[in-house]
Formats: sequence, C-alpha cells, structure tokens
Amino acid sequence: MNNTDSARLDRLIANNQQHLMSGGLKGIEKESLRISKDGVISQTPHPKDLGSALTHPYITTDYSEALIELITPPFADIKETLGYLQSIHQFVYQHLDNEILLCTSMPCGIKGDESIPIAEYGTSNIGRMKHVYRHGLWHRYGRTMQAIAGIHFNFSVPEILWSVLHRQENSGVSLEEFTASGYFGLVRNFQRMGWIILYLFGASPAICKSFFNSRPQLMAQFEEFDQGTLYHPYATSLRMSDIGYKSKNQANLRINYNSLPEYVGSLGQAIATPYPEYEKIGVEVDGEYRQLNTNVLQIENEFYSIIRPKQIAQSCEKPTVALKRRGVRYVEMRSLDLDLFNPIGVDEGKARFIEALLLTCLLQDSPPMTESDFQTNNRNQLQVANYGRKPGLELERNDKKIPLQDWASQILDSMREVCAILDKDDENSPYSKALLAQQKVVQNPDLTASARMLADMAQTGQPFSRYALNKSAEHAECFKDHRPSEAFNLQFNELAQQSLAKQAELENKSQLPFDQFLQQYFTQQCDHDD
Repeated sequence: MNNTDSARLDRLIANNQQHLMSGGLKGIEKESLRISKDGVISQTPHPKDLGSALTHPYITTDYSEALIELITPPFADIKETLGYLQSIHQFVYQHLDNEILLCTSMPCGIKGDESIPIAEYGTSNIGRMKHVYRHGLWHRYGRTMQAIAGIHFNFSVPEILWSVLHRQENSGVSLEEFTASGYFGLVRNFQRMGWIILYLFGASPAICKSFFNSRPQLMAQFEEFDQGTLYHPYATSLRMSDIGYKSKNQANLRINYNSLPEYVGSLGQAIATPYPEYEKIGVEVDGEYRQLNTNVLQIENEFYSIIRPKQIAQSCEKPTVALKRRGVRYVEMRSLDLDLFNPIGVDEGKARFIEALLLTCLLQDSPPMTESDFQTNNRNQLQVANYGRKPGLELERNDKKIPLQDWASQILDSMREVCAILDKDDENSPYSKALLAQQKVVQNPDLTASARMLADMAQTGQPFSRYALNKSAEHAECFKDHRPSEAFNLQFNELAQQSLAKQAELENKSQLPFDQFLQQYFTQQCDHDD
C-alpha cells in the first residue's frame, strides 16, 4: 500500500468538498480499576449511588465489579466529548468513599484471580447472561487479563461525506452497502498501520509482579526492573502484547474484514464452532453456569480486535445481527492505553490525531486482506508492543523490511493534508499542531509515554505499583477539588435513580427459564423488551 495514494481525497479537493470531512462524531469509553488508597483492588460492589451497571447509559462496569467504565455520548467537537468525560469523573469521585481510580492500564494491587470480583448485573436474564459470559472468560483466559484497562475511541464518518463519496465514485451499490464497504476499508488500513498508536501512545511498558500470581510461568520472558516490577526495556504497550489482549487462545481465528457479509459470516462461524478445550470446562456444572457455550467464542465481544465496525444494537440484539440489518454506524478503535499523565486518561491533541488518522485510513486505497496480510499485521503489532522503541527496529510491509521510524514518518506525512483540512479556518491549527507533536515523538522515542514512564520510575526509585498509586492519588485530588456543574450533577443523580428503577423493572417481569432465554438469544428470538 502506498501511503500517499488517495484518489478519494483528490476528488474531494477538486470538487471543493473536502470540508465535508469535518464534524464526524467522537465518543470515548474509558475503563479504570477502583482501588483502595493502599493500592489494593476494590472488593466492594459497584457504588449504588452511581446507578445500575446494567442499565445506566454512561456509567457501567466492564469485566470486574471493580472495573468501572465511563462512556460519553458522541459529539462533533472533541472538546465536548472530553469535557463530558471530565464531568463524569467529577461525579463519580463524589461517590467513591475512600477509593480512587487507577490511572494505568496494567493493574496492580491484585492477589491472584480470586481477588478480582466478577461484575454482577442482577437477577434478570440479560443480567445473568452478562455475568455468566464473564465467568466464561475467567475459565478460558483467567481473571487477571480481564482486569486490564484501556480506552475505546468511537468515530463515525460524517453522513454527508458518505453521500458525496458515493456519488463521486459512481457506485453501483446502495448507499448503505457503500458506507459499510468504506468502513471496512478504513478498518483494514488501520490494521495495517494501527501499530503507530502503540508506538506513540502506549503507556504500559512495565508490569507489577503480582499480575503473574495466577500465571507465574509467563514471568521468565521479562526482565526485572526492580523487586516488584517486570518489563521489556523497549516496550510500548504490554497491554496489547501476548500477555494482554493479544490472546494466544484466539491466535488461529481468521475473522474476515474484506466485506460486511464476510465479517459477519466468519464471526458467526466462530460463535457456532465447538472448541475441545472449552468443552472440557462444561456449560452448566452442578447447577451453576460456567460459560454461555463451549464454542470458540461465546459471543462477538469475546473477539479481541484493535478496531471493530459497530452498529447500535437494540435490546437483546446480537451485534452481528445489528450489523447485518442496519449496516455499519461507526468504528470502535480499541488499542489506546490509559494516559497516566492525564487525569481523564486522554487529551485533546491525542484525540485529534486519532480522528485524522482514521480519516486518512478511510481516504486511502485499501486492498482486500490476505492470510499473509493478517499474519504480517499481527507480527507488526506484537513487535511494536514489546520492542517498539528499540533502535533500528524494522517492521514488515509488502514482503520487505522497513525501519519503524521511516514508516511512521510516511504515515504522518500522509496525514498532513487531512489535518490542514480539519483545521479549516481555525487560526490555532489544532490538528496540525497535534500532528507536529507526534512527529517529534517519532523522531525521539524518549518522548513516548512508555519511555517517560520508565524514566520517571527510575528517577524516583519507585516500583510500578507505587508509581501508579501515587499518580492515581494526584489525579484523585484533582477531581475532588472540582465538582461537576449543578445541572450535570442533577442529571446524573436522576440517571442513577432511573437506571436502578429500570433494573428492578426487568427483574420483576416474568422470566423465561435461563437456558431457554439463552437458546432464544442465540437464535435471535428473545423477547424484545428484555
């Protein structure tokens, strides 16, 4: 792939329609572990004052009862998205008692799998299903991996841009099919060059030794930073390595991103294909559910990918069914570590850079992916996760080796025109400034978040757990000193009460037997209101 070929962009500029690239919607989902002030993972339930984790639209939990997830609505202006995320943090901190949110992606303060409480969602069938799914993840991968936190960046291309591209390219398919095809082209290009996110923004080069309590055999592959910390000297994002979300259990999965039908088909096949190792675990054993099924994937969300095409699912609707029925609505970029140098975990410059990168992925030619491409992309991502700052590191592109810094420079060069267009009449040029900041990081690996973190730990003589705890405590003070607006506070108090009432309503309804509910869910015949 030639990083500078972009007939789409050329056509937009020739027709003076490049301004239509602006205004795509941006939303953020941010996970954080609740920990006590002495750095131990919380054993308390999700705070009731925050509402129901099952039905609240903006405050929920991910894998663990202690792994809170904060969700913003999508906004065209990234400042609004980040402002909303800031306000949710401020609201949450009023209800955490003596706990704080861990500001790093890799967990600390855990004492083996049993110390990580699996999230609870009540007694309704849909609540039970979410809990059983997490039980299945425990039996398949262990709980410790599930305690890792990250940020998901949701982005939708402006609707009007799709209409214009559809017309300019004289497409013979419907606008919905054209849009889906365009999103899948974006996804494939991001899989080719998305390693740059790990290099620039990876912030998990070190791991607390307690992370390996349940899997001590994995420790041998790391060097010792100090008595409590393991690391790779040139790592960027161990969260995205084999010990994090690049799971070896899924290494042989071949999900096809060449079209929407092929994607839905290959994902559906994985959910329907039995897996001998998981059959040994069983489904219902001694009256207790251990997992939803014994297949390669229990449900779509179990597949750990760096970017997903998404459609908003209706109540009890499978994600693949939602995509099949209504096409692609947005993409969810999932490879971003928490920025421990920022209280909300992400800053404006980073978000603007990501938006420009995703648009660049959309505008460039994106050939179908082969089996060889799949393996190459995977190797590149793992190389950057484990050794991204290593001097002279080479990656693979078009069956040739290319120095990481050369390729990174080419990617950033290809974004320059997109950033200038997004800046439009803004005299502050925020997108171009965000790009310039990352060009400096490409030229000097010591400026990466991963390098700065290791340098800080070395200078202060702190193991990862102490360093993470101190940073988290600093951020906590920042939030406690600033309350959200009265209007926001009132809205979120009401949302909490409404979500609790909604959960109670679900639980008070007559319920199908759980096994029957699951059967209907997987055949998509479940009651729409449940």
